[in-house]
Amino acid sequence: MLQLTERLEHWQNKDAHEPIDELCLPFELRKRGRLRAKTQSGREVGLFLNRGQVLVTGDLLRAASGELIRVVSAPETVVTALAGDPLQFAKVCYHLGNRHVPLQIGPQWLRLQPDHVLEALIERFGLKLVREEAPFEPENGAYGGQGHSGQHSHSHSHSHSHSHSHAGAHSHSHEPDSGTDHAGHSH
Repeated sequence: MLQLTERLEHWQNKDAHEPIDELCLPFELRKRGRLRAKTQSGREVGLFLNRGQVLVTGDLLRAASGELIRVVSAPETVVTALAGDPLQFAKVCYHLGNRHVPLQIGPQWLRLQPDHVLEALIERFGLKLVREEAPFEPENGAYGGQGHSGQHSHSHSHSHSHSHSHAGAHSHSHEPDSGTDHAGHSH
């Protein structure tokens, strides 16, 4: 078994040697620092990486012996939400962000793992949902890792005071543009 002990992020790869193989993993496995897997050619590998960082397509994993394996995000079942209205799209991103939901965000589209409660929330804002098989590469967040790794405190106050006045009525279309392009797909 090839032991992979070092991660070179995709932006560090310009001076690296050519990888000998690819490791195709879904998001749940790309979050793990320790795991056994098989490469595209069937080679057994073991990951022994620092925890708290999510692997993304293009990252290279280096073995102690110097061999390099390229990471590829495996297609998996995801929900892609398509937005025709930028304001509604921003509101959905805000609400999902408040829930610390892993999201992949593109121009007026977002992708998340299937969750019927979150899907209902997204539909209430008028976004069109498409369940598909696609790579899932969510944003890493403000602290460089997925989720809460203990690097920051989460003890801030949630007491707020708001005043809203709605002097005029606004009309917005909630129908997403059926031709919205996301990640190279036309609808």
